[in-house]
Amino acid sequence: MVHIDVVYEGGLRTRAVHGPSGCELLTDAPKDNRGKGESFSPTDLVAAALGACMLTIVGIVAEQHGWSIEGARARVEKGMVADPARRIGSLEVVISVPGEFSDKEKELLEKAALSCPVHKSLPVEMDLPVRFEFGA
Repeated sequence: MVHIDVVYEGGLRTRAVHGPSGCELLTDAPKDNRGKGESFSPTDLVAAALGACMLTIVGIVAEQHGWSIEGARARVEKGMVADPARRIGSLEVVISVPGEFSDKEKELLEKAALSCPVHKSLPVEMDLPVRFEFGA
């Protein structure tokens, strides 16, 4: 089990420390919610986690098959909603993978991305469209 320590630093800012590595990151409330918007908001981290997770799982599958996907990108657009409560309403993902792949290989990489643990952990009522661009 991994532990992450989070400290409130005031001014709607937190500092999170990854226990195993000591790596730190800051969060800041977004401007539309009384923050300064000077860093990732906590909900931005969910969007970043989704993109990073999808690319990581695609990378694992690509490495298993000896395929290079270096330079692959995920762009995640986060949409917030306010009703019935402020929350993430949508995370739209575009995954761009350089290189040429057969239809079967594309299908395998797409299936891998959609099986990432973050994607599987998000609520089913959240709008989660994912589009793939190959050869990008």
